Amino acid sequence: MRKAQASWEKRVLKSLNSMSTELGVPLARMRPAAEQKELANKWNEMGTDEPDLTRFRPVYAPKDFLEVLISLRNPNHDSSEDVGVRSHWGLIQVPLNVRDVPQLRQAYSELNLTNGQLGIDDNAHIHPGLVAEQDSAAAQQYSRQGCPTGLRAELWGLILNSTNQPQDVMHYEQLKAGVIQHDLLVDNLIYKDVKLTASNDDYYFVFEDFLYQVMLCFSRDTVVLEHFKYNSATPPRSYIQGKAGDQECEVVYPPNGVIPFHGFSMYVAPLCFLYNEPSKLYSVFREMYIRYFFRLHSISSSPSGIVSLCLQFERLLQAHLPQLFYHLRQNGAQPLRIAFKWMVRAFSGYLSTDQLLLLWDRILGYDSSYLCFLFLFHKHTHTHTLQAVLADLSTLKVMPLIQIFLFATAI
Repeated sequence: MRKAQASWEKRVLKSLNSMSTELGVPLARMRPAAEQKELANKWNEMGTDEPDLTRFRPVYAPKDFLEVLISLRNPNHDSSEDVGVRSHWGLIQVPLNVRDVPQLRQAYSELNLTNGQLGIDDNAHIHPGLVAEQDSAAAQQYSRQGCPTGLRAELWGLILNSTNQPQDVMHYEQLKAGVIQHDLLVDNLIYKDVKLTASNDDYYFVFEDFLYQVMLCFSRDTVVLEHFKYNSATPPRSYIQGKAGDQECEVVYPPNGVIPFHGFSMYVAPLCFLYNEPSKLYSVFREMYIRYFFRLHSISSSPSGIVSLCLQFERLLQAHLPQLFYHLRQNGAQPLRIAFKWMVRAFSGYLSTDQLLLLWDRILGYDSSYLCFLFLFHKHTHTHTLQAVLADLSTLKVMPLIQIFLFATAI
């Protein structure tokens, strides 16, 4: 897994470096004073800017990453031993342990039919002292049954320990100053990504300025490097001109160690509904990223990692909707190829925002993105309805579907 991750990183970095060379755009440059002043003045309305981004293309898209996951093989594994097991029809060929439905029922017992769930029974009551007590663990436990709209922002902040103290505000202001001082090549990728995704989305286009601010600051934030201690990935390194301008020096690039890909800004977009103060929005997003989202675009054997999620998706589909799986395969549409882009983005931009936030409540509540796709497995998913659903997930009601699949279906 580590070897595959390392070779993928090399490819991504090579792509970034060759873009820099081909376009003659340096990886980083100091902005002249006039440009700094101009950016500082229009910081809150960067969306009005129309820079020419035609030459820039995303470094990679989820489908490129999926090809790497499909090619993963374990050289120590003898697949002839699997003859007794029903042959796996899916694309992921790495033998990882994934859960069956009884294990999922146990893991997500709070979602059973006897418990009130926000997203199903909207009269489920909140413990009034929860927010007052500032108890992170209690907030997390509570979030498993969904957060009320009016309290979600505060409960998520509690769970993530994002309290927006004066030092957090100061840190955000320092990052902002860094953006104003230096122009990075990845800034163009961020602009381009927001223009290609959120700006065209009926829900999110109004947040365009917030997205630029958060993403540009994120790219400069070296605190993000901490998460590489428990990430299978390593931060990319590149050469930029030294201060004297005569020698090159090797640095982590971009400074946060994360090269944005097509759709990356959609991790931030839903949070804009909850937080209208940039420093608070920023600290919640950063915490969500270093806890959950990074696992959706790095290769690892973590149970919450994207490889496990893909394998879990294929195994459940094959076990519970075999005709559907077979039909899609026969028609040249491997189910994972359809679902992968949803999973990489934790369904952001695909589900309606109210449903997405109910799903993310449970990701925070269970401290895992493992729940991410269970609502796709309801028994009424026949081929023709699935095709309609695949075209548009925005009509789905997530929590009833997860509940029905886990607790109201005979296994």
